[in-house]
Amino acid sequence: MNDELELPYLCEAFFRRERTSVRAARRFTAEALTRWAIKERADDVVLCVSELATNALLHGVPPGRGYRLRLLRPAEDGPLRVEVHDSGDGTVLARQADAAAESGRGLPLVAALADTWGVGERNPGKLVWCEFRSKVLPSPTRTREEQP
Repeated sequence: MNDELELPYLCEAFFRRERTSVRAARRFTAEALTRWAIKERADDVVLCVSELATNALLHGVPPGRGYRLRLLRPAEDGPLRVEVHDSGDGTVLARQADAAAESGRGLPLVAALADTWGVGERNPGKLVWCEFRSKVLPSPTRTREEQP
């Protein structure tokens, strides 16, 4: 991880093309959710980050580069958004995995766990995102003691 940014509604970090980066992305996400006091669906969010980071690492990050993970915290009742930005080319395909296959389950898993997901363009590369809606998210201006 080279750099990190944290604002009240945004956390982001850059991860190099290394096998350990997926574990670091999961940890980064779990820590951000804890700081933001987001517990609902936290396991789903971390699992989706793991899948998107793995896909970026395996299919979207050219040698010598990395990927950026961006977490956008909702304002009161908005969705939590996860974005993984990479600089690789290629098309993102969510396909049904063969039961005997060792891969191909990442995006179908993201589609099943997240409320919505999609792909956006970057130059160079792309971003793959997913969102999680929740009705019980603490306000960033309240302290834990003030939470209902």
